[in-house]
Amino acid sequence: MGNVFFTSDHHFGHKHIIDFESRPFRDAEEMTSKMIESWNSAVNKEDKVFHLGDFSFLNNERTKDIVSQLHGYKVLILGNHDRGRSRTWWLEAGFDEVSEHPIIYNNFFFLTHEPMYMNKHMPFVNVHGHIHGQKYEGLNYFNVCVEHWDYKPITFETIRDSVVVNEEQG
Repeated sequence: MGNVFFTSDHHFGHKHIIDFESRPFRDAEEMTSKMIESWNSAVNKEDKVFHLGDFSFLNNERTKDIVSQLHGYKVLILGNHDRGRSRTWWLEAGFDEVSEHPIIYNNFFFLTHEPMYMNKHMPFVNVHGHIHGQKYEGLNYFNVCVEHWDYKPITFETIRDSVVVNEEQG
C-alpha cells in the first residue's frame, strides 16, 4: 500500500455549494472535473484515501463514474448528506469500504464527518469535515474539507506533523 490521504465534502453535483462556500468554479460540471483532476494529482493508484463524508449528490450511475476516475483505495465515512443512502448504495458506487461510524486510525486519530466534542485531555485528534471553510478551535481538531486544501486530499504526514508542531507550541 502507498500513502494514506484524507479529504471530505466534495459535494459532487451540488451546484449551490459553489456559492455557499465561494468555490472557484463556473458550474457543477467544472467543479467535478477540476476536483477529479486535483484528487488524481495528489493520489496514486496504490494509495489509500479516507473520505470523511458528503461525497456526492448525484445518482448512483454518475457517482460510480466519478469514483471510478479517482485514484486509490477509497474508504467513505458517511456524512450527513450521504446517510440517506445505504452502505450498499455507496459500495455499488465504487467505494472499497463504507462506514456509518467513526474510525480510529493509527490509535490516535478519530475520523468523523462532523467535528466531535473532544476534551483537551482526550488522547485523540479529531480529523473531520462538515464545516467547510470554517476552523474548529483547539489542538484536538483537524479539518480536511476540500476548501482548506486546494481541493486535494492531504497526506497523513501533513496531519501528523501539524499535530506534533501544535503540541510543541502548546
